[in-house]
Amino acid sequence: MTKAIAGVDEVGRGSLVGPVYAAAVVLKKKIIKKKLKDSKKLSKENREILYQYIKKNSSWAVGSASLKEIEKFNILNASLLAMKRAIKKLKKKPGLVLIDGNKVPKMKNYNLKNIIKGDQKIPEISAASIIAKVSRDRLITKMSKKYIKYYWNKNAGYGTKDHLSAIKKFGITKYHRKTFMPVHNMLSLKKI
Repeated sequence: MTKAIAGVDEVGRGSLVGPVYAAAVVLKKKIIKKKLKDSKKLSKENREILYQYIKKNSSWAVGSASLKEIEKFNILNASLLAMKRAIKKLKKKPGLVLIDGNKVPKMKNYNLKNIIKGDQKIPEISAASIIAKVSRDRLITKMSKKYIKYYWNKNAGYGTKDHLSAIKKFGITKYHRKTFMPVHNMLSLKKI
């Protein structure tokens, strides 16, 4: 019997708000792998459809690192922490864990391998990118209801023109990552 392969990806590293999310996914044999693509290459509607499809046809888990953890450990270490949490939440320990990118979290007794652009090459990682993206987008959309003027429902907290001008106009919320450059620079300006 072949050992289960888990794909892992994170989302929200470049966002200016909220937590960073990661997902770990082990696909069932019956899933149609060619349907799976990197979440960034899919429309929101297709991501939602595939999210439901993956959930039904895989074993999956989501992990996150909070805004406080991002500020304390930096975004790279917080992303690795979110990945570690997602991997540990899987019901069964996978035989191999394929992780998108050039770094892997430190985990004893796990067979971890990084794959550059893995979200474009490995269906398990593509599936993880979709689960992580939809999960995080849903949270940010919920948060945006309280902060409509920042357009988080459209920009997922990334530094778009609309979002940056909203920060200049209305200030920084408790969800903004204060150590991130555009936000940090705007904080410095306010102190002058």
